[in-house]
Amino acid sequence: MAKADKASKADKAGEAEVPGQYGDVVARLEETVGRLESGNLSLEDSLKAFEEGIRLVRRGEKLLTEAEQRIEQLLQDEDGNDVVAPLSVAARPPAQAAAPRAPAPRPPPEDDVPF
Repeated sequence: MAKADKASKADKAGEAEVPGQYGDVVARLEETVGRLESGNLSLEDSLKAFEEGIRLVRRGEKLLTEAEQRIEQLLQDEDGNDVVAPLSVAARPPAQAAAPRAPAPRPPPEDDVPF
């Protein structure tokens, strides 16, 4: 009966709602990875855990994207007034222009592969 109880708990964990907080998503993802890495799951339970992991990763990515979109950057306009702009749309003020960058190094020729 203990084996059946473990299977039903694994089913409930796989069907459980994905957490709403990023920290909870990460904790649950670590737990799921631990179960998968233990090697004690059946093929079916491994597939369910994998599916749950994919759902958790997607939720985590969505939460990070939403947080990134909410981040704002404080800039100054031409008159010296503070302006708040979304990070993705914020333009770098002209006074902070980037220094010229060195050209990117070229990759080695294909015949120079070390193996």
